[in-house]
Amino acid sequence: MARPVTLFTGQWADLPLEVLAKKAASWGYDGLELACWGDHFDVDKALQDDRYCQAKRRMLKKYGLEVYAISAHLVGQAVCDRIDERHKAILPPDVWGDGEPEGVRKRAAQKLIDTAKAAKKLGVKIVNGFTGSSIWHLLYSFPPGSQKMIQAGYRDFAKRFKPILDAFKSKGVKFALEVHPTEIAFDIASAQRALEAVKNHPAFGFNYDPSHLGYQGVDYIKFIRAFAGRIFHVHMKDAWWGHGDGTVGVFGGHTEFGDPRRYWDFRSIGHGDIKFEDIIIALNDIGYRGPLSIEWEDSRMDREHGAKEACEAIKKADFKPSGLAFDAQFSK
Repeated sequence: MARPVTLFTGQWADLPLEVLAKKAASWGYDGLELACWGDHFDVDKALQDDRYCQAKRRMLKKYGLEVYAISAHLVGQAVCDRIDERHKAILPPDVWGDGEPEGVRKRAAQKLIDTAKAAKKLGVKIVNGFTGSSIWHLLYSFPPGSQKMIQAGYRDFAKRFKPILDAFKSKGVKFALEVHPTEIAFDIASAQRALEAVKNHPAFGFNYDPSHLGYQGVDYIKFIRAFAGRIFHVHMKDAWWGHGDGTVGVFGGHTEFGDPRRYWDFRSIGHGDIKFEDIIIALNDIGYRGPLSIEWEDSRMDREHGAKEACEAIKKADFKPSGLAFDAQFSK
C-alpha cells in the first residue's frame, strides 16, 4: 500500500463515531481524521480524562482503523474572523459565550491551544483547521481597499496566531491551515503572504485540498510544488467548474450547493475536474508520505455510496514512488 486512506469525519458528525467507524472499515478505509465536534473528538474531555484518548484509540483499533490527524476548523474560523451571528451556530457554547467579538476570538484562540494539547495526548502530530480572516470582506476592491489595509489583516493574523503556533511547537504538534476561501490564505499568493506574516513559523503549514483551488483558476499542482516543505496533511476532494447554465458565476450567486445553475460545485472523487494522478505524482515528487484523507461532499450523491466509491478510487489512483531510475539496468 502506498499511503493510508482516511475519512474526514466532519461531514458525518450526525453519526456516533463508532457507527461511522464500523461503516468506514467496511468501505475499505485505513483510518479516520477526527473532527473536534459531534461525539467524534472532544478536546475538553481529552484534557480532563486520561482515559478518553485511550478509549478512542481502542475503539478505532477494534475496526482496524488508525488516526493521524484531528481537525478544529470550527473554532479556528473564529480566531481572526469579523464575528457575527453565523459563528454562534458553529462554535461550542463556551467559546461563543456572550458573543462579544473580541472575547469570542480570544476564547477560540485558547481552544485551539487546548486542541494542540489534546492532540498530543491522542498521539497525533497534526491539527487541521481554519484561521478566519479579518480582511476577507476586502477581497473585491470596491470600495477600493489599500495594500495598507490588507497588510494590517496579515499583521492581525500573525499577532493572533503566533502564540497559538508557539504552543503547538512546544507540544510537538503542527497546525495545517486548509487553504480555502474566507481564510487568511485562499490561493498561492495569499498562502505565501500568510507564511511570511508568521515568519515561516515551523508549526505552520497547510492542509492541501485541490477542490478549493481548481474552480478559482489556481494551479493546484503548482501549489504542491510551491509549498513542498509545508504540506503537513492532504485532503482528497473533487470539484467541477464550468457546468452551470451561465446565470451564476464563480462567487456563487447566493445559491445553495447542488443548485444546477452554479458555475462550480463539490463532487465525489472521480466525478469532477480534478486530476488526481497529477496530484499523486506531485506528492511523490515532494516526498509526502502522510495520509490521503477523503473529505466527502457531493449534494448530488448518496454519501455512503460516494464514500465507498471515493475510497476505492483513491486507493486505485495512489502508488509508491520508484526507488530507482527506470533505465538503471543499462548502466554498468
